[in-house]
Parts: sequence; C-alpha cells; structure tokens
Amino acid sequence: MRYSGIIFCLQVLLIVNLVACGTNINQQIQKSLPTPAQLVPKDTANRVVSLSAITTDIISQLDQSKLVGMTGSSLFKNNSRLQNIPRVNEVRTPLNLEKVIALKPDLIIAPTGFYVQEMGKLQQLGIATYTYHLNSWEALQQLTQTLAQLIAADPQPLLNRYQSFLANKSNYQYSTLVLTSIKPVLSPNKNSWAGDLLTKFKAKNVTADLQGKSQFRGYVTLSPEKILQENPEVLILVNTPQPQSRTELLESWQKEPFWQQLQAIKNNRVYIFDYHGLVNPGSIDAIEATCKQLRLALSGQ
Repeated sequence: MRYSGIIFCLQVLLIVNLVACGTNINQQIQKSLPTPAQLVPKDTANRVVSLSAITTDIISQLDQSKLVGMTGSSLFKNNSRLQNIPRVNEVRTPLNLEKVIALKPDLIIAPTGFYVQEMGKLQQLGIATYTYHLNSWEALQQLTQTLAQLIAADPQPLLNRYQSFLANKSNYQYSTLVLTSIKPVLSPNKNSWAGDLLTKFKAKNVTADLQGKSQFRGYVTLSPEKILQENPEVLILVNTPQPQSRTELLESWQKEPFWQQLQAIKNNRVYIFDYHGLVNPGSIDAIEATCKQLRLALSGQ
C-alpha cells in the first residue's frame, strides 16, 4: 500500500501542476498573447489537436468536426464519439511530434507546463498554440468560452450544462476534510480545483486557508495532530487513478493513528471519491458525477 501511495503522489504532482495555477483566461485573447508558450491563430481554428482530456471533451462537444487529434486518456476508452480521433500519444508516453504535424493542425491546445519543448518546436513551424491553467470553476467557464471563440462555436449550451451541476446544493456547511494521498497526507486548499469545488457546494473546507511547504501546488501536507485538531464532520478520501477497492483504500487509512478519533468516522460520514472530477477535472461527465456525489455527501445522504 505504501508503494501505491508513492505512485499516487507522483501522479498528483503531475496533475496538480496541470490544474493548480491562477490565470486570467477571461481577458480578451489578443491581450493574453505575450506569453512564451502561446500563439493563438489569427483566424478561426478548423483543425485542433488537444493535449489534455478536459479540452478534448470541451472541443468535441463544442464542435467535434474541429478536433483532428487528441492525447490518449483512460476516460475515453469506451467513448464511441471519440473512437476515430487519432491519438498523438498514450497515457504517460511522450508526444509524437510527427503524428501531430501529419495531422496539419492550425491549433494545438495544452495545459501550461506540459509539452513545453514540443510546443516551442511547433511554434517554430508556424503552428498556433494555446495553453491554459485550470484550478477553479470560473477557469473552466472561461476556458470553455475561450475555446469556443477560437473555433467559432457557441459555448452557451455547455455553460448551461455546467450550471446545472451546481443546482440543489446543501444548505448545511459541514466541516469537511479531503485527503488525496496517504504518504504524505495531502489535502487541497482553496487554490486548487478540488478546493474551489468544495466552496461551490458550501462545504467548510478545513484546509481552505492553509498554506504549506508542499511541493504539490494547491495542496498542503497535514500532520496527524493537525487532522485531529480540525476533527472534520465529513471526510472524503480520493481513490487513485489506478483504483484500489474500497476495502483496500479504507484499510490503508484505518492504520493511521488519528482515524478512530475523528467525528466523521464515529458518525459514519466517510465518502470515497474518484480522482477524476475532484482532483483532476478529467472530463465533463467526471465533473458532473463528482458534483452529484458532493451534493449527496454534504447533505448527509
């Protein structure tokens, strides 16, 4: 179990760097041009290669005809809508530049901090690129609007769908602790996708305002003493991208010295969430599923 915890931490480091940075995507596109890894097209983009799962999903739902290439993702293995879109790499494998260039894209979209060298080479070839940060609900809305503008699509249907995810929120503010890994014990503060989502559902995230020395941006490292001090009413455990069974995950946490002393344990308010949707937005369906589960968990169901 300790080994799987280490692997998960490495995965969190990669994904948190992807989703946990601030941005002002709502600014006009031309105003945001002078960034090192960004060169948006002058005209409407008609051939887009997406290098993240969430932008693949957004582009395909805005206008699937504009998506000509995508990164591999376990989220889309059984997605018939994306079955015939060429993969330019698979999960945790290098980007195949030859495949990308062969698709003759007029726009490449990637998360900031990823594929930096490859994006630079593509720019040198005159191919437009666009990078983004995603660490809040507002950033998701802004990213959707920006991508819609780049490919001349209407973002409103997707924005309306996002809004529906936030309906019927709990009227109770339970103190809530999200634990994303066990070695070290990590929890999201308000500067992360998970932390912002908790705020949207009126959860009282006990680590929202904590700042730590964790290398995982948007997350803080917690000691057993700090967890006991906060003593949350609701406890959310995050399963890894390589899922364990519910029993295995619970057994790993039950060995921790603070476990039996928490009021969330005593009141049976422990919930297991999927990594995609809560830590990494992943896809629109994953976000929707997480919102439904949050609504139930935070209302005591």
